[in-house]
Amino acid sequence: MKIFSLFAVLLGGFLSTTKAGSLYDIPVKDIDGKATTLDAYRGKVLLIVNVASACGFTKQYAGLETIFEKYQSQGFVVLGFPCNQFGGQEAGSNEAIKTFCSTKFHVQFPLFDKIEVNGDNRHPLYTALAGTDSAFPGEITWNFNKFLIGRDGKIIKRFDSKVAPESPELINALEAALAAK
Repeated sequence: MKIFSLFAVLLGGFLSTTKAGSLYDIPVKDIDGKATTLDAYRGKVLLIVNVASACGFTKQYAGLETIFEKYQSQGFVVLGFPCNQFGGQEAGSNEAIKTFCSTKFHVQFPLFDKIEVNGDNRHPLYTALAGTDSAFPGEITWNFNKFLIGRDGKIIKRFDSKVAPESPELINALEAALAAK
């Protein structure tokens, strides 16, 4: 009986560890469709953003690229996840998105495969970011919602679409995250 109890405790611990997991372990695809994870960004400060090419907030690409370039050498990366769930504002293919971002906004930060951030087909990354077990749960309200992730992989702050990348609110949180070692 003691062995069974020990096995049950160990199995339960294993299952809860694998369920909780890490943002770095969640399977994603890059903008070219290649399967990957966020493991390459482990130990960096991340800003994960659901993006769209035909939105009133699309001009935020410029601010996202500016802060990426400014803070990249300090271990900061912006990660863009296109989404077409808000007004059909990201209807193009991954190739069209990539071309739009590079030609219109000179985006150098990593872009990923188009995903869903809400609903029954919510991508597991967004379940981790905004699901019931998140520090900042709730539906994604529109394009360009932002999640600031610390070097430890934990969500520090969530920003609404209206918070511009270069806003003092976001920059102060970003700089604090970069200063924390």
